[in-house]
Amino acid sequence: MFSFTPDVELTIIALAPGFRAISILVESAGVQHPQVARDAVDNACRAMAADDVPYAEAHINAWREVFKQFGAKPARTPSSVEALRKRVARDGALPAIDPVVDLYNAISIQYALPIGGENAAACVGNPRLVRADGSERFDTLKQGDPCIESPEPGEVIWRDDLGVTCRRWNWRQGVRTRLDASAQKMWFILESLPEMPIDALHQASDALIAGLEAMMPGSRIEKQLTGAGFS
Repeated sequence: MFSFTPDVELTIIALAPGFRAISILVESAGVQHPQVARDAVDNACRAMAADDVPYAEAHINAWREVFKQFGAKPARTPSSVEALRKRVARDGALPAIDPVVDLYNAISIQYALPIGGENAAACVGNPRLVRADGSERFDTLKQGDPCIESPEPGEVIWRDDLGVTCRRWNWRQGVRTRLDASAQKMWFILESLPEMPIDALHQASDALIAGLEAMMPGSRIEKQLTGAGFS
């Protein structure tokens, strides 16, 4: 298994006491059963409408408050889970994107937590959750064309040695490390605040692992808890 250890800066723990996350590494054996992902999305959408997790509203509201603390406007740039669940509430479903992306989006919706996925082979050095100084480079698309942006000073970002991989904590991922089913080395990060019970965080990670194993039989998978008191 490849080595890949995320680091959470102490300033993040000060901003969001009790933040904890589960990091999952995958050496992919290739997608053999893509329908696993679509079934997971359908099940998650139904569960959200009919039998939602009891902590969902409190957890999403907690993310809104954390975003406000570092200057983000959650109404304009919401956490990834809020954006996904709003879309499901509006449309009743999510369109297919990519089997791996669809699967982790399904777990995000069902368990009401932000989940990021990266092509670990495209990362340089270990991922780090930090407050930006404003000079970092973030590769993205603007009206379909490649462009470089920089985060706001103090903004929470995931970054590696080359630059930003995800802005506003979990709002928007960059192009360079974007994950899809062709990746051979994958990294997933499931992020939670204390409003989500720790048992539920483990259930979400176990559900993601089970889906990955069903979709990509023979893949090697490792799981690690990180965050406040764990890094």
